[in-house]
Amino acid sequence: MAQSNPIETEVKLRIPSTQALRPMLEALSFLPVEPMQEEESTLWDRGGELLAKGSALRLRRYGGKSLLTWKGPQQPDPELKIRPEIQTIIVDQEAMEGILSALGYAPAFRMAKRRATFKRESLEACLDETPFGSYLELEGDPQTIRLAMEHLGLDASHIEPRSYATLFQAYGSI
Repeated sequence: MAQSNPIETEVKLRIPSTQALRPMLEALSFLPVEPMQEEESTLWDRGGELLAKGSALRLRRYGGKSLLTWKGPQQPDPELKIRPEIQTIIVDQEAMEGILSALGYAPAFRMAKRRATFKRESLEACLDETPFGSYLELEGDPQTIRLAMEHLGLDASHIEPRSYATLFQAYGSI
């Protein structure tokens, strides 16, 4: 899976429920990509090395695929999460876990949520259900994200700046 832009720009928004947002996304011409299903993620680290740099290494199972993602430190922005990201599909998750272990990485944190994904042109929308609430993530360029927020009736007061790992740690992990 080639990435044309290794910079991820996204926003996470607290929402009352995913069911309320689904018809709104469809009214804005978002098309379903993956139905609501389980997503399991494990963050890997080597003695806190990545965390100390503001980076993360995630092995995720979702939509019948396994993905390995490296995320670099966030760039300053008052609303959006902007950071380098490199991601690839993994054919054999168990083999990838063995490689990570051989390189000195170990599972640092596990989490699970339910996720449905939608896409419209260059904007991706993810509806997430967690034990501590529902969220909408919008990923794309900043202007497109802000315009979609406006059309969905969501303003900056709905922004959740914390990562899912931080939220799971605060409210309880799997």
